[in-house]
Amino acid sequence: MKKIFLLLFATLLGIPSIAQISDYSVFDEKFNFYVANDLGRNGYYDQKPIAELMGTMAENGTDPEFVLAAGDIHHFEGVRSVNDPLWMTNYELIYSHPELMIDWFPLLGNHEYRGNTQAVLDYSDISRRWTMPARYYTKVFEDKGMTIRVVWVDTAPIIDKYRNEKETYPDACKQDYRQQLAWVDSVLTAAREDWVIVAGHHPIYAETPKDESERQDMQARLDPILRKHKVDMYICGHIHNFQHIRIPGSDIDYITNSSGSLSRKVNPIEGTVFCSPEPGFSIVSADKKTLVLRMIDKKGNVLHTVTRNK
Repeated sequence: MKKIFLLLFATLLGIPSIAQISDYSVFDEKFNFYVANDLGRNGYYDQKPIAELMGTMAENGTDPEFVLAAGDIHHFEGVRSVNDPLWMTNYELIYSHPELMIDWFPLLGNHEYRGNTQAVLDYSDISRRWTMPARYYTKVFEDKGMTIRVVWVDTAPIIDKYRNEKETYPDACKQDYRQQLAWVDSVLTAAREDWVIVAGHHPIYAETPKDESERQDMQARLDPILRKHKVDMYICGHIHNFQHIRIPGSDIDYITNSSGSLSRKVNPIEGTVFCSPEPGFSIVSADKKTLVLRMIDKKGNVLHTVTRNK
């Protein structure tokens, strides 16, 4: 009983219950992929060691099929073109491990919106692994009879804060967010996969000192669609820490993936299942019966596991 109490107390305080991965067989016979975001620090802070860890763990047996890059690959003013040196210093030369030469499926963050967002899409024509067919898109993956759908959402235009700051985020107000939401609704209406994950840069629910209007717009505009279709997970970044939140009336696991470089402090709020200020990345694993997300810190420890069962 004492041990259970201490674990619960640690979770409420955001203290990680650490478990080093020693048996990589948990990833065997699973469809695995990485989630990484808030990366672009030119290799500084923890970016380069975490990038190396991602590659080393892949080599040891996580065997990711792709990387879901949930925005802010480039701090602070985005990129100017496909030839911007930041592509080298933030991405190509940092995520250079051979095991990371796989498909990266990105979405736009608020820092991309400070620059040339079209260049982020056009980089797909330059890099073999950078694969961004549109500002928002969906893909279905199949493995051993299991199907999983991922929907990439462009969240900055959904939030009025970015639409109204036209000088700082010039492309945000040019996007028709209502058309995007109608598309999300239509995609989820037709979805018949075993698992459905929606990914965006901005959180729907999270503890953060960032402007509350960001979450309010996401809760009013995107969340009702996700609840209507009972998606399994909503995964985002933006806050630079790990958070797992469950909300009364919703069966969705709301996941904030930590920064792959510079992280920030975090406190539990109503609905917090787990939170941690550690930087890192996440590994999603799926088979026909289970969907698992493991939050990994910069030392390779599993801080928290989110499991959904059929």
